[in-house]
Amino acid sequence: MYLTRCLRSQRQSLAHIVDHYAQYPPTGLTLKKIIEFAREGDAQQSFLFLRNELPVRLASMMKEMGHLPSRLLEMPSVKTVNGWYGTSLFELYSFRDSQPTNEIVRKFTEVLQNIRKRHTTVIETLAQGYMEFSDSGKVKEYEESQIQYFLNRFHLSRISIRLLIYQHTMCFGEEIPEHPTHLGFVDPLCYVEDIIKDAFENAQFLCEGYYLTAPSLELRCINATNPDEPICIAYVPSHLYHIMFELFKNSMRATVEYAE
Repeated sequence: MYLTRCLRSQRQSLAHIVDHYAQYPPTGLTLKKIIEFAREGDAQQSFLFLRNELPVRLASMMKEMGHLPSRLLEMPSVKTVNGWYGTSLFELYSFRDSQPTNEIVRKFTEVLQNIRKRHTTVIETLAQGYMEFSDSGKVKEYEESQIQYFLNRFHLSRISIRLLIYQHTMCFGEEIPEHPTHLGFVDPLCYVEDIIKDAFENAQFLCEGYYLTAPSLELRCINATNPDEPICIAYVPSHLYHIMFELFKNSMRATVEYAE
């Protein structure tokens, strides 16, 4: 009985926290602002911003999840994901009144690293939840629409949360950026052609391994501003790579199968 009361009290407390933070809109952030903060900001400022911003984004995500079909929400894997987000929100909420001392910021950074690890398999676990949902009964058309709408928004929210966490842990934690010139996860001198070629070569390798053949690439890079210079932008290299890799992979598959 005591345990039941404790669990009920915890759920009510979490619901109150979610309602509190979900009423606020996420702060709009541009790549320019992120780069400027990486150059001029400090760990204390980042702590003060993220201790409110991350709960707002997590709470909004949990609210959206609550609008999924009720039968889907009862699936074990979906409950697991909900539990992960609830735990993360509780952990962040514990810093709401903390002063930005060096020790507090260090503990906060450790919590962010743990949150990122905890959420590593969220996509796979949600996919498992959908399989459980499908196996438990017929999925109605309107339920499919609800789920697809949620997933589109969920992926964007998840990416933004992970980027904010990565940016803090790379700039102010012990994690080291991939390259000395990177500002956290952002490369202010991202050479587009190099990343496109790298993505193509890896997609080509997979295609050749599966189909024993692969299309070739004819790449033309036109820099309208400086025709004699390669295209260089401030961007997240890993994001550009994954975008191009998926495009090449799907295009190669379609090209090879159509040619057959």
